[in-house]
This record gives sequence, structure tokens and C-alpha cells, in this order.
Amino acid sequence: MQSLATTETWPVPTAAAAVVRADGTVAGRYGPTGHRFPLASVTKPLAAYAVLVAYEEGAVELDEPAGPPGATVRHLLAHTSGLAFDEHRISADPGTRRIYSNTGFEVLADHVAKATDIPFAEYLRQAVLEPLGMTATALEGSAAKDAVSTVDDLVRFAAEVQAPRLLDARTVLDAMTVAWPGLAGLLPGYGRQTPNDWGLGFEIRDGKAPHWTGALSSPRTFGHFGQSGTFLWIDPDAGAACVALTDRPFGAWAVEAWPRFTDAVLADLRG
Repeated sequence: MQSLATTETWPVPTAAAAVVRADGTVAGRYGPTGHRFPLASVTKPLAAYAVLVAYEEGAVELDEPAGPPGATVRHLLAHTSGLAFDEHRISADPGTRRIYSNTGFEVLADHVAKATDIPFAEYLRQAVLEPLGMTATALEGSAAKDAVSTVDDLVRFAAEVQAPRLLDARTVLDAMTVAWPGLAGLLPGYGRQTPNDWGLGFEIRDGKAPHWTGALSSPRTFGHFGQSGTFLWIDPDAGAACVALTDRPFGAWAVEAWPRFTDAVLADLRG
């Protein structure tokens, strides 16, 4: 895919990218796809997937209490628990605002660890990373932001999300469906948006503008980006997913480069 080579124009020391189709075939790779990068918030979809495995195993229920009073596992996954961004402070009643919260994911990880009697990083390894052969990936701290991985490993994860083997397809459909539609909130790096739609651990594009995906991205596109200059999107209408990892923090360069890149990838897929 010629579009992947445009990562060479990004003002970053190192970049790698790949596209994987819904049938698991890799449409293209570019750059050092075996290089380990800090994921920042691209950690969250991995953590969410482990939580959903815990749900299917019966260790937790999505609507059981977790976090602040009145909040549930589902609230924490969808950033509607009311917890503040990066501190143990309640900023809203559950289900009333979309408050993007690292703390919420850390509380969620603690909740699963207590329910399973397994440290969350180890549970993630056993439940998701090991079965998918993601041997270069590890959670080295916060379940919100401290995983490291490679493009090659995240291709395996993106293939799984598109054609689930570890989860029932209905559970994944729930994760990519808007939870608490219509809530306003802040999209980090892009400001306040109404609505600010999320599923369970995945951000949903819908009609957001501006956005880190492309003008050609379908409204059903879902995924996550990270402040370390990383992203993973899955576009069900295109039947493909894209991973790009860099070692330059997110900033104006990414706001400009990523949508153009995504549009070029989607044009390649259509062509």
C-alpha cells in the first residue's frame, strides 16, 4: 500500500504502520513494525478487551457497581462514571457527562484484579496478549496509558476485534456501539464536542469534527489514539483496521498528518 509510505513525511524520529483487513489478511506494512513503542492511551482498548473477557468468564458483570457511588463497570468503560481525568475526584453523577478518565480505567483494572485475584497486567497477558500471540506487548503500569507494543502485535489485536475469537461477536458489537448517546464531553486534543460518543473502551467517530481519523472514515469507525503519537482505528464499512505508532508526542503535526494519512489508506483500500 503506497499510502503507508507517507509516514516517511511525518516529522517524527520513528514511525511504523500497517493495515489489516477484516478477514485477517495484512494489506500492507511499513517501517519497523517489530519496534516496541509506548502506546499511551492506545492501552485502553487492550485493557477494555481484557475487562470484556472477564465479563464473559463471569468474573464481573457490566452493570455491577464499580467506582463512584451509582457507577458500574459499564460506566467506567464508557467514561461516564463521573471520575475526573487524572485524579480520584468525582466531577459528575454517573451517566450525565462524558468525562475522559485515566483514573476510571485504573479503578476498573483494580476492580477486575480483585474479582479475579490476579494482578490486572497478568490478567491482560493471560486473557488477551498470550492467546493472540502478542509476545512483544506488556502493561508496565497504569491500565489507562502504560502499555508498550509493536505494530505487528497490534495488527493481531485489530484482526481479533474485527473477527472475534476471544469474545462473542455480540460483546464486541456492544463495545463499538454508543453507550449513553448524546452526552457532551471533551475529546483530548480536540476540545469540547456534543455529542462526544464512546462505546466500551473505544471512541466512536460518528460525526465528530475535527477528528483524528479522515474525512473518508465512516461514522461507524472506532478506535483510540494516544498522546505518545499512536493510533488504532477500525472502520467496519471499509472492512479494515489501521495501526500507526510513532515516538513523537501527539500535537499539531498529528492533527494535520493523521486525517490525510487515513484518507489515503482508505482510498488505497477502495482502489
